[in-house]
Amino acid sequence: MALITSSGYAHVRITVTDIARSKQFYDRVFGWPVAVDESSAVAEPGVRESPERFYGGTIYQTPQGTLFGLRPVGQETFDPNRTGLDHVSFAVASRAELERAAAALTDAGIEHGEVTDLTAAGIAILSFQDPDDINVELTAPLN
Repeated sequence: MALITSSGYAHVRITVTDIARSKQFYDRVFGWPVAVDESSAVAEPGVRESPERFYGGTIYQTPQGTLFGLRPVGQETFDPNRTGLDHVSFAVASRAELERAAAALTDAGIEHGEVTDLTAAGIAILSFQDPDDINVELTAPLN
């Protein structure tokens, strides 16, 4: 028996080196509504240490109802081989949507991988990097 009953994750927040650059990237790629934005106050004393000010970051509301946040604290380039985050993946409706996303990323000048079927998992994926070299993945069901 599980110790905790959970319906899934409520939010994910990643750390970034430049909040303005990262916010511009995620605004452009996903266009999600902003739930909270304290990024304009990031240079004010104490804001980066204040959970009430969301550490000077931005929180997006995803269509699934979960939250995705950016927190400006990073000083170093992202490394998926260190303990912590490997990548973040966002759902899309279909493999066809992955193909459309690949074309849109190409048109926007954003480098990306190929749409790849992971048959054993029943999904297809498309990967690209954000401005801090964090791997962002789009995932769609194969059926």
